[in-house]
Amino acid sequence: MKELLEYLARQLVEDPGEVAVEQFDEDDGTVVLELSVGDEDYGRVIGKGGRTANALRTVVKAAAVKEQRRVLVDIVD
Repeated sequence: MKELLEYLARQLVEDPGEVAVEQFDEDDGTVVLELSVGDEDYGRVIGKGGRTANALRTVVKAAAVKEQRRVLVDIVD
Protein backbone atom coordinates (compact mmCIF):
# COMPACT_ATOMS: atom_id res chain seq x y z
CA MET A 1 0.00 0.00 0.00
CA LYS A 2 2.84 2.37 0.83
CA GLU A 3 4.49 1.71 -2.52
CA LEU A 4 1.21 2.20 -4.36
CA LEU A 5 0.58 5.59 -2.73
CA GLU A 6 4.15 6.66 -3.41
CA TYR A 7 3.89 5.62 -7.07
CA LEU A 8 0.58 7.44 -7.61
CA ALA A 9 1.82 10.62 -5.92
CA ARG A 10 5.04 10.64 -7.98
CA GLN A 11 2.95 10.55 -11.16
CA LEU A 12 0.98 13.63 -10.08
CA VAL A 13 3.71 16.03 -8.96
CA GLU A 14 6.30 18.15 -10.75
CA ASP A 15 9.16 17.08 -8.44
CA PRO A 16 8.90 13.32 -7.77
CA GLY A 17 12.03 13.43 -5.62
CA GLU A 18 10.17 15.33 -2.91
CA VAL A 19 7.50 12.64 -2.46
CA ALA A 20 7.76 10.79 0.85
CA VAL A 21 5.39 8.32 2.48
CA GLU A 22 5.73 7.29 6.13
CA GLN A 23 3.88 4.26 7.43
CA PHE A 24 2.70 3.81 11.00
CA ASP A 25 0.89 0.81 12.45
CA GLU A 26 -1.73 1.51 15.10
CA ASP A 27 -2.54 -0.84 17.97
CA ASP A 28 -5.87 -1.84 16.42
CA GLY A 29 -4.20 -2.94 13.16
CA THR A 30 -4.92 0.25 11.24
CA VAL A 31 -2.17 1.40 8.90
CA VAL A 32 -1.62 5.16 8.72
CA LEU A 33 0.16 6.48 5.63
CA GLU A 34 1.41 10.07 5.77
CA LEU A 35 2.11 11.60 2.37
CA SER A 36 4.31 14.65 2.00
CA VAL A 37 5.30 16.38 -1.23
CA GLY A 38 7.14 19.55 -2.23
CA ASP A 39 5.58 22.87 -1.21
CA GLU A 40 4.47 23.74 -4.74
CA ASP A 41 2.93 20.30 -5.36
CA TYR A 42 0.33 20.18 -2.57
CA GLY A 43 -2.30 21.65 -4.87
CA ARG A 44 -1.71 18.91 -7.42
CA VAL A 45 -2.07 16.14 -4.83
CA ILE A 46 -5.15 17.62 -3.16
CA GLY A 47 -6.88 18.68 -6.38
CA LYS A 48 -9.88 20.89 -6.94
CA GLY A 49 -12.25 20.44 -4.02
CA GLY A 50 -10.13 17.59 -2.68
CA ARG A 51 -11.11 15.26 -5.52
CA THR A 52 -7.60 14.01 -6.24
CA ALA A 53 -6.91 13.37 -2.55
CA ASN A 54 -10.18 11.44 -2.24
CA ALA A 55 -9.32 9.39 -5.33
CA LEU A 56 -5.91 8.52 -3.86
CA ARG A 57 -7.56 7.44 -0.61
CA THR A 58 -10.09 5.31 -2.49
CA VAL A 59 -7.44 3.46 -4.51
CA VAL A 60 -5.26 2.81 -1.46
CA LYS A 61 -8.26 1.61 0.58
CA ALA A 62 -9.19 -0.78 -2.24
CA ALA A 63 -5.67 -2.23 -2.10
CA ALA A 64 -6.00 -2.55 1.69
CA VAL A 65 -9.17 -4.60 1.33
CA LYS A 66 -7.18 -7.25 -0.52
CA GLU A 67 -4.89 -7.51 2.50
CA GLN A 68 -7.82 -7.31 4.92
CA ARG A 69 -6.37 -4.20 6.56
CA ARG A 70 -7.75 -0.78 7.44
CA VAL A 71 -5.80 2.17 6.10
CA LEU A 72 -5.88 5.94 6.60
CA VAL A 73 -4.14 8.33 4.21
CA ASP A 74 -3.05 11.72 5.59
CA ILE A 75 -1.53 14.48 3.50
CA VAL A 76 0.85 16.38 5.77
CA ASP A 77 2.81 19.61 5.36
